[in-house]
Amino acid sequence: MVHRVAVIGAGPCGLTSMKACLEEGMMPTCFESSDDIGGLWRFKEVSEPNRASIYRSLTINISKEMMSFSDFPVQADYPNYMHHSKIQNYFRMYAEHFKLLKHIRFQTLVKNVNQTPDFSRTGQWEVVTENKDGKEETHVFDAVICCSGHYSYPNLPLKEFPGIETFEGKYFHSWDYKGAEDMVGKKVVVIGIGNSGSDIAVESCRVAEQVYLSTRSGAWVIRQVSENGLPVDIKYLTRFVHILTQLLPIRILNWLCETKLNAMYDHTMYALKPKHRFFNQIPVVNDELPLKILSGSVIIKTNVKEICGSSVVFEDGSTVEKVDTIVFATGYNYDFPYLPSSSKYMSGHRLGLYKHVFPPNLEHPTLAVVGFIHAFAAIMTQAEMQARWVSRVFNGQAKLPSNQAMIKSVDKDTKDIEKNYIVSRLTPLHVDFVTYMDDLAGEIGVRPSLLWLFFTDYHIFKMVLWGPVTSYQYRLKGPGKWGGARRAISTTLNRVYQPLKTRQLETKEASFAGSLFKLSLTLMAGGAAVYYIHVRNPNTIPTLLANLRPQTA
Repeated sequence: MVHRVAVIGAGPCGLTSMKACLEEGMMPTCFESSDDIGGLWRFKEVSEPNRASIYRSLTINISKEMMSFSDFPVQADYPNYMHHSKIQNYFRMYAEHFKLLKHIRFQTLVKNVNQTPDFSRTGQWEVVTENKDGKEETHVFDAVICCSGHYSYPNLPLKEFPGIETFEGKYFHSWDYKGAEDMVGKKVVVIGIGNSGSDIAVESCRVAEQVYLSTRSGAWVIRQVSENGLPVDIKYLTRFVHILTQLLPIRILNWLCETKLNAMYDHTMYALKPKHRFFNQIPVVNDELPLKILSGSVIIKTNVKEICGSSVVFEDGSTVEKVDTIVFATGYNYDFPYLPSSSKYMSGHRLGLYKHVFPPNLEHPTLAVVGFIHAFAAIMTQAEMQARWVSRVFNGQAKLPSNQAMIKSVDKDTKDIEKNYIVSRLTPLHVDFVTYMDDLAGEIGVRPSLLWLFFTDYHIFKMVLWGPVTSYQYRLKGPGKWGGARRAISTTLNRVYQPLKTRQLETKEASFAGSLFKLSLTLMAGGAAVYYIHVRNPNTIPTLLANLRPQTA
């Protein structure tokens, strides 16, 4: 029976893991190497080795409702896209509300995690820690949850850039970037067109003489601000859209999305068009990049071929001379250096984990990884769902299949990921957010039932089907049911609008035509839900109707 649990890391994944353990009657102890909570979102003016690092101006590209924990909505007056300082405040309020701080040992580094000599019988782990004074301690825990993240080890592939040793200017990884103050009046080359690379290019071009953004394969670029001014994830990350993605061929979906994006700014004309289709890789989220390209402040270039002194030569044969700064936005290596190699099962490019959580090759399921996930959505909500499942596996309420079955499942996931997505050593996994959340929710017993809601709570049915897939939906029923879930779902858009109400305006009452249009959409939603249920489970609706018929003598 699991009682004492070691949680490694006090970022959002560690916080929600501690809370999940407490809810299931276990006693967590969290080891955090820094002096505060927050993980990635804990800003420091100077980057610290082996820890995640962010820049001064960073604002999250996931809206607040889509990153909120399932029973603790972000404050209504907070902006929809929050600066890192507000995100840190939110995590601090979460930790204080659920009394998590007393379970954290700050400035304590985990050096090693190993199975105890009697692991075959107990499933326990030895955890060796070192405090700020250099004193080592050995602890024994019934289970371990790894929440140390995967943005701590910068990937700086200098060998791929011949002549870098001759470069006369300054070069560094985006992990070290804090602001553009050192780029005033300079020529800057940013290598890598991910979210960090595009952010740095956009910010530095305001003060630099010229910024060049080098990309090996291009990218699809989407806006954070969608139709009617709504956050893009609020608009499109809905269960109804998810149903459509399951029903329509992927080539049609790619065409629809790419056509819509090119209608805003032609990716070919802007030199952004990638080699891959839209759904093969997570897009770049940046509202300003197209404008900076259009104004000439950022110039898109091909991959760097070589560096000669202060000149950078690109693969298309062009050269930029007198370059002052090169920023490598070339991603991160992931590692769990404190774990024994025997606990790591490799599958393709990735660390093989059953449902991206449990090592499939251990005799006892007492080691879990939370937050090692990649989707076009917030890690926080996925990590919370993982933690809820992990805590129930630890206390015996949920069971895992055999090792052989888990290994088979992991290898199948690897093949599916490699078939559907662009993966590499740096980005070895990718999941569909709604599918993954629903899968884990099914393991816990908290997956919302559209059919049940249609007949028992039509208002929430509409919100769950048409509205954004917020984490509150997974607190409506089952283990961990939260009494405030229904209200949180119903008031989602209120919290979206609240920070925008900074000027009072007169509003007109809805017209009859508008009401009729909304009714039509509702009927379409109901029809779509019935069709979806019928396609997935053909016997469900006939069985339900048969049960509703009056009994005859």
